[in-house]
Amino acid sequence: MATPLPWCHLNGEQLLLTEARVSPLDRSFLFGDGIYEVIPVYGGRLFRPQAHFDRLDRSAAAIRLTNPHSSAGWQALLQQLIDANGGGDQYVYLQLSRGAEHGRNHAPLPEIPPTVFAYCSPWPTVAAGTLSNGLACITAQDTRWARCDIKSVALLANVLLRQLAVDANAAETILLRDGEMLEGSASTVHVVIDGTLITPPNSTRLLPGTTRSVVEELADGLGIPRRAARIGEAELRSADEIWLAAATREVQPVTRLDGMPVGTGLPGPVWRRIYDAYQQLRKAASQP
Repeated sequence: MATPLPWCHLNGEQLLLTEARVSPLDRSFLFGDGIYEVIPVYGGRLFRPQAHFDRLDRSAAAIRLTNPHSSAGWQALLQQLIDANGGGDQYVYLQLSRGAEHGRNHAPLPEIPPTVFAYCSPWPTVAAGTLSNGLACITAQDTRWARCDIKSVALLANVLLRQLAVDANAAETILLRDGEMLEGSASTVHVVIDGTLITPPNSTRLLPGTTRSVVEELADGLGIPRRAARIGEAELRSADEIWLAAATREVQPVTRLDGMPVGTGLPGPVWRRIYDAYQQLRKAASQP
């Protein structure tokens, strides 16, 4: 994990991350009562920010939290932070919590000023061999709550599921529930079967991915057939290709699942077309 960049935003102030302080009575600390977004930055510019701001709005509405900024307000706040941290390629983490009240009350939901926090990190480098050899993943039963469509800071189940992958020397844990594949512990999962790109339909059981939307847009532009459909465990295991997609992963190939090869055991041709198109899109997005 790279060291975060030095400047952060906290409740209207730009200050050094090492000097930022949040109340121990903040409800995100006591209850996990908050939401967040992670946004790529290419060439000092936020990538597809409106998609992230729209999802932040949906998450806020779902937990009955007032979003304190318009999209334009978030854009200006985050751009100032990106510039302070030197621009270039990085990513922004922003978190919005319900705020700090004097005490710990489950309900009613308090009308208090929200806590607004954001910081930046260097863009993660892709590990040697990922693009040529792919990633190893494992599967596990989904133990998360029933509203996975909310980008909540309450991520304990995700953390424990991701640790299973670490323990197995794998890159990600792909989640199964009721015999179906849903997503990874911190990523969207796409599969290719007979040349068609398939992704589980959006629902309360998974997060609507912003990178997923980019992948689907690129597939349409390349004439790659795609559909949203339920993916059974057997279909997952027999897929020709499996990919992970996320803001800081972009799109990466999975070539081993639970110790068994995926397809030929090498990154597939459909993934390569999408990956190359993604890099062209990224290059264009970073230009003045």
